[in-house]
Amino acid sequence: MTAGIPEYPQPRGCPYHPPAGYAEYDRHGPVSRVRLYNGRQVWAVTGHAEARRVLLDPATYSSDRVHPHYPALAPRFESARKVRNFIGMDPPEHTVQRRMLLSSFTVKKAQALRPRIQALVDNLIDTIEAKGPVADLVPEFALPVPSIVICELLGVPYADHTFFEQQSRRVVTGSTSLEESADAFAQLSAYLDGLIGRKQQDPGDGLLDTLIAEQVETGVLTRRELVDIALLLLVAGHETTASAIALGVLTLLEHPDQLAALRADASLLPTAVEELLRFMAIADGIARFATADAELAGQRIRAGDGIVVVISTANRDDAAFPGPADFEIERGARNHVSFGHGVHQCIGQNLARAEMEIALGTLFRRLPGLRLARDSGELPIKEAGGVQGIWELPVTW
Repeated sequence: MTAGIPEYPQPRGCPYHPPAGYAEYDRHGPVSRVRLYNGRQVWAVTGHAEARRVLLDPATYSSDRVHPHYPALAPRFESARKVRNFIGMDPPEHTVQRRMLLSSFTVKKAQALRPRIQALVDNLIDTIEAKGPVADLVPEFALPVPSIVICELLGVPYADHTFFEQQSRRVVTGSTSLEESADAFAQLSAYLDGLIGRKQQDPGDGLLDTLIAEQVETGVLTRRELVDIALLLLVAGHETTASAIALGVLTLLEHPDQLAALRADASLLPTAVEELLRFMAIADGIARFATADAELAGQRIRAGDGIVVVISTANRDDAAFPGPADFEIERGARNHVSFGHGVHQCIGQNLARAEMEIALGTLFRRLPGLRLARDSGELPIKEAGGVQGIWELPVTW
């Protein structure tokens, strides 16, 4: 019986607002039934407090992607079941892998990378200025910033960026078919396996080289396990932040009063980035399944039930964020759940914040006349079920 049960996910009409259809979820309360692409009914968690409760309880709400009860939110997620890394594991297995990486993604590490990020951003803007308007900020700015940074951090040759950016897009795009995503995963895995093999023979100084020496050569990780970890870091390390930078530019341009406030007081940049993260909700759905019977917001959750935490609606919960549909850069919304919450909170969040702050702050400082070169309603929006954002961002100045 699926009559009257709304679908998840749904396409956005505006790239930085939740889909209009998600209002139907809220009418049934912070936890309600939705229907996935394959007809499976799962629980949509749309309230902020309820989202945090689910994400803080890995014992009751599992992330184990290989388990048959884990819900595939789109066809491409079926391929992700075969990739075994910490994002799809529960403690203690998750804890072991995550601990291997923590020292490379601390606040201190992100701070140390800021001069390199600043130099990179300045060089990209130099190129954009020299070329002259019009520029498409997605391929010319938003994508290369995090792509180059994660390549340098991991020790992946940026010369191969066209290949892995194309394959990454096939992995994270909402409309990607099962066959296409499986092929993309296979190509990326083969590429990384070959790279790791070469590094075993000729070590470098990237994070992958460290993991090979400390984890693979000592027998803690297999080469296959390192491939799966590397795949996550490479794909997530540039796709989500690239979308956040591009959509952040658009959001600020579409809210000129807030952009003017930011230009008048650069010290607002960190809080502006937090508000952008809340407002845009780039990664909009987190899947879980219940390992035991539980109660959530008056709903009886049964063991084996699938769950999707809907980030865009949790971040617009007026119980947590007064006037949640308003974009206010002074809000200081550090309690958003755009990076998740609890043990699975995004390991790259400190790096993503640094990249967004430097990219957005420098762009609007150096190009004070920046404006859209096309009506925002004409910009192609990324498909539902994947990383949210826009495919193109033509601007002039």
